[in-house]
Amino acid sequence: MLYPAFFNSVSRRRPSFSAHFISSRLLVALLTLLAVLEARGQSQHTAESPRNMVASVNPIATAAGVSAFEQGGNAVDAAIATALTLGVVDGFNSGIGGGCFVLIRTAEGDVVAIDGREMAPAAAHRDMYLRDGKADGSLSRVGALASGVPGALKAYSEAVSNYGKLAFSSLILEAAEVAENGFQVDRVYSSRLRSTRKYLQQFPGSAAALLKPDGSIYEPGEVLRQPDLAETYRQIAKCGTNWFYGGEFAKQTADWMKSNGGILTVDDFKNYRTVRREPVRTTYRGYDIYGFPPPSSGGVHVAQILNILESFDLQELQEKDPAKMRHVVAEAMKLAFADRAYWLGDPDYVQVPKGLINKSYAKQLAAKIDVNKVTPVMSHGSPPLKEGDFSKKHTTHVTAADADGNWVAITTTVNTTFGSKVIVPGLGVVMNNQMDDFSIAPGVPNAFGLVGGENNAVAAGKRPLSSMSPTIVLLDGRPVLTLGAAGGPTIITQVVWGLINHLDLGYSVGDALAAPRLHHQWSPDRLVIETALDQKQVAELQQRGHDISSRRGIGVTQAIGWDPKSGRFTGSHDPRVPGKAAGQR
Repeated sequence: MLYPAFFNSVSRRRPSFSAHFISSRLLVALLTLLAVLEARGQSQHTAESPRNMVASVNPIATAAGVSAFEQGGNAVDAAIATALTLGVVDGFNSGIGGGCFVLIRTAEGDVVAIDGREMAPAAAHRDMYLRDGKADGSLSRVGALASGVPGALKAYSEAVSNYGKLAFSSLILEAAEVAENGFQVDRVYSSRLRSTRKYLQQFPGSAAALLKPDGSIYEPGEVLRQPDLAETYRQIAKCGTNWFYGGEFAKQTADWMKSNGGILTVDDFKNYRTVRREPVRTTYRGYDIYGFPPPSSGGVHVAQILNILESFDLQELQEKDPAKMRHVVAEAMKLAFADRAYWLGDPDYVQVPKGLINKSYAKQLAAKIDVNKVTPVMSHGSPPLKEGDFSKKHTTHVTAADADGNWVAITTTVNTTFGSKVIVPGLGVVMNNQMDDFSIAPGVPNAFGLVGGENNAVAAGKRPLSSMSPTIVLLDGRPVLTLGAAGGPTIITQVVWGLINHLDLGYSVGDALAAPRLHHQWSPDRLVIETALDQKQVAELQQRGHDISSRRGIGVTQAIGWDPKSGRFTGSHDPRVPGKAAGQR
């Protein structure tokens, strides 16, 4: 680990705002260099520390989280510092132009869920994407009509203000320095630019911010600087989040939207609110599992799948017949996703039954699984409705933990790669295309192939359904694991695999993330597997009746575990992509 000595020397000389600003420029520049050098020489995707831990998909962002720890911050500060920096170095996945779910287990033992999901504009309506009576999916994915009101910034600020120890302004200023000084584009960032260049070129602000003057992309190793994003971050640090929600950022964005056929207004920004929600809690083989409630479908269906799987001894199945174990898990996923399509939506607008995570209902669903062959699932199930509902009445995951007992899981997104592909000129912020997560018309799949019903139809002020699944696991009241993922609907199944691999099969945190995955989302009726899966198991799954397609990788997961025996955190980033897990020594 290269960081601690440097951090100690820097953190001792931060006596004033001006000193902070000067040292932050040096800090970020050196952090960037150290992170890149270490990433080049490191093959392992895990790290250990007795004090704290943070994990993300980018070494520079993780270094910002460790820096927050070194400045006296806790896991909340570290997670938000990491998330803000990811908005710079991983902006095709997330940023303040998008939304997030923040799940926090505080040192006092409370579990808090902050909903920073985007909201539909006031002028949004159920049929806004119909043209000549037919749904036009391109309108909800690219351009001015694709964006909901961003919520990530407000959620980040609220999390730090209520549960952190550092000033939010200091965290965002250090991220601004990364944007100003630039960073070396890696192969993943470059490939995302290549895949979306023709869309980015449609919008002058996007082309100016993310492409070279001649319209070509930044190749791996080249430095991308984002001065407009840096200035936006600095204005937020100076003026507060109201500059974004109703101030100059909102005004410039609303003017651009009006000129380009969009409907987002200054009032939409002014009226945005985060929502405190009650976390989803279930038990699994003696563990307490906390997830995020609707409009996340993740917490509900991770819990539902686990409840179904409790009827099976997965460890025994793995030892005797690994293909059968995977078949059972796939069938449980299929049953849950059928329920997702029908029942899930924004709980402030529709009733989402708590009976979906009822143990008795899970046993009914488990009884439908034939361990030897595929069972067709024609439609959703009928969970008990008497238990009430969950109402108040492309993506990345950040996780952090500290020895005081603060644990944080944040999943944040602009939806698909570079969101709506829109950057308003002069602002530098990638705007989300989260409106595509609504059901733009019954039975019409979104960018991830998911279909939905009326519960997830577009409505003014409504939050679209999400698969984001930040998760925290407790044993005897003490946190022992947190994880979350990126990858659309595969987020849910990735989290399930992480939990199964670690809690059922006894894999280490790193091995739990590295193990081959499979995914089934009911519609389309297809089992997606990773190419690393043993071919004998693939053949046996086909013999059981699965229609199989393969991918090199299914999503990206980050996790942190705690071992009470050794008294150490183990952090892991997904080995499928570059990333970094790190903590103080």
